[in-house]
Amino acid sequence: MSGTKRDGGGRVRTGAMVSGLAVAVGCVLFLGGFLWAAVVYKPYAVPTDSMSPTVNAGDRVLAERISGADVRRGDVVVFTDRVWGDTPMVKRVVGVGGDTVACCDEKGRLTVGGTSVEEPYLDRGRSADGKPAPASPQEFSAEVPEGQIFLLGDERSTSLDSRVHLDDPGQGSVPLSAVQARVDAVAWPVNGMIGRPDSFAALPGGISADGPLPLQLGAVVVGMVLILGGAAYGPVAARSARRRAPGAAR
Repeated sequence: MSGTKRDGGGRVRTGAMVSGLAVAVGCVLFLGGFLWAAVVYKPYAVPTDSMSPTVNAGDRVLAERISGADVRRGDVVVFTDRVWGDTPMVKRVVGVGGDTVACCDEKGRLTVGGTSVEEPYLDRGRSADGKPAPASPQEFSAEVPEGQIFLLGDERSTSLDSRVHLDDPGQGSVPLSAVQARVDAVAWPVNGMIGRPDSFAALPGGISADGPLPLQLGAVVVGMVLILGGAAYGPVAARSARRRAPGAAR
């Protein structure tokens, strides 16, 4: 009988050890994921519909803190520029230094360095003849100086973007140093990740890599599961061991 008690006690101690380990690892993952995200990302509120339908007015987005050197075509960035009003703005990068950005080709598409770009994130609608409306209501062409970027909103009919500043020095472009962050996801309402458009992948420099947000969220979720599972396992294992012990003694 004493052997049975020792065996039952051993199972209780093992259950408590497994439970404690699971909770400890879960806490590390849960808190680590949150802290990692807090260091890498910054929340922003979007005040206008200039990036609709990708991001709508009133949406809260999570933007990865980056330097200008990390910017690629297709990125949705947060930037602040004195000429644009010295307030944080959200636009899409369509051209970088050395590019000639123009609109539109014979199919109404944007061209970058003479290469036509499909933009699936636009809601172009239809023109009077039933064909897709042009990617920009007004035609334009601009050369982007080195160290600058050319930015457009996804809502091309109303967005106040680089097209409004074509007569300014740099033909509407903004210094890379003005970029503060790259938008990775719409946090509220929960619309998920904002992917990198493949449309720009074939151009020199390609597109940027996805941010670490999915990995961070995964760590938080796994941590939560371990915490809850570990907290529940300890008492369950103890009750199971006590239940077995009297039966084994008889």
